[in-house]
Amino acid sequence: MEKFILALDQGTTSSRAILFNKKGAIVSVAQKEFKQIFPRPGWVEHDPMEIWSSQASVAAQVVTQSGLSGNDVAAMGITNQRETCVVWNKNTGKPVYNAIVWQDKRTLEYCEALKEEGKEKIIREKTGLVIDSYFSATKVKWILENVDGAREMAAKGELAMGTIDSWLIWNFTKRQLHITDVTNASRTMLYNIHTLGWDNELLEIFDIPESMLPEVKDSSEVYGYLETAMFSAKIPIAGIAGDQMAALFGQLCLEKGMVKNTYGTGCFMLMNIGEKPVLSENNLLTSVAWKIGDEVKYALEGSIFVGGAVVQWLRDGLGVIKRSEDVEKLAESIESTEGVYFVPSFAGLGAPHWNQKAKGTIFGLTRGSTDAHIARASLEAIAYQSMDIMKSMEADAGLKISELRVDGGATVNNLLMQFQSDVLNTTTVRPEITETTALGAAYLAGLAVGFWKNIEELIDIWKEERKFEPQENREKIETGIKGWYKAVNAVEYWTRN
Repeated sequence: MEKFILALDQGTTSSRAILFNKKGAIVSVAQKEFKQIFPRPGWVEHDPMEIWSSQASVAAQVVTQSGLSGNDVAAMGITNQRETCVVWNKNTGKPVYNAIVWQDKRTLEYCEALKEEGKEKIIREKTGLVIDSYFSATKVKWILENVDGAREMAAKGELAMGTIDSWLIWNFTKRQLHITDVTNASRTMLYNIHTLGWDNELLEIFDIPESMLPEVKDSSEVYGYLETAMFSAKIPIAGIAGDQMAALFGQLCLEKGMVKNTYGTGCFMLMNIGEKPVLSENNLLTSVAWKIGDEVKYALEGSIFVGGAVVQWLRDGLGVIKRSEDVEKLAESIESTEGVYFVPSFAGLGAPHWNQKAKGTIFGLTRGSTDAHIARASLEAIAYQSMDIMKSMEADAGLKISELRVDGGATVNNLLMQFQSDVLNTTTVRPEITETTALGAAYLAGLAVGFWKNIEELIDIWKEERKFEPQENREKIETGIKGWYKAVNAVEYWTRN
């Protein structure tokens, strides 16, 4: 009987489940969006119970709609939105507060205070991260200090914290497992990427009791089994990776120097830097890429907070398109932005600028500007932001990146992919399966249970769908790049003055 791997992809705006077969092809997909909660400007929350229920329901749905049962599933892998964290009561299993999302900015002032106290060097050296409200530690601290009774319960060992993978596994195993993997742990600002363990000095800085923390596991091993009633079979949970590390693995960027960019709500570019954690000199982050057995790989990462989300804003905020996929046609209706630039820093500027105070700004509007100009400038902004990160990566690595592997929802947009290749002046490769985040989780789970024998078997599976080569007139592209830098500098100037 043919078996399948079930991959759960718990994202920022939806929970998905995908079934993969032995050839790495998608057999079935189920997806459910969940509510985005904005209590105040700059605050972003999710209901952890809705995350759990939506993920559990699509997991069951994707199997049953294929006419299969739990007996047909060889293993389950989980990939998740990173940094978003949940604090829950170990006794009741209920969250003490909503999940605070990676985009949330409520701890901005606390982050500034940490910098003023001189904590930046030690945090960067131990974690590979910059001090930013993006990461989990400041969010957990906020919950402990602002939820009635939370600090007291934590002191008694009654509270658990975790990124979304931990929360899901806690529920899928009926509270038997409180675990995470190295990739998610390395994004909390509490984990030492050199010793591969929770760091007591960091826990002291953030005043977070060690009793709250999950046990850290490899990215590919059998952790336990599903204990829920949705399947009669006990399916092994065998792979965990934060979404961007899962995508790096799913793109099979297995060699040092290989790079992928995921175009989701945000954009995330990662470079495999091998077995030693190199700290960036250009404001990029260093994280654990994965750990399989004794092998640990590290990655340099640049994060763009608003990537595909800018298209959602065009749809839901401005109402200039009805569906996200309509943006390409609207942008193609004109030949250029005619000097319009959009810096979509709704949640601040990510790498390499790390300006938490930046706001979204449009430059160069004239009386003749239309929704098409803004749409095209929006797509170009995604590519320009990715260019900023790649230039920093090239500087850190001391090499010219010859190929970028791309994935995520926005990669179906050929206009964006061609422009990306043009501004990078490098080959952009889109694989046949662009669901590489889920595919990475599937690969990790499948390797753990012998569904795939080894990495070589995975390399045979991966296939490119289309290559985009730089085509445009370089002079025109360079002029556009100069205009982009001018726009970013103007945004930065505004935040300083």
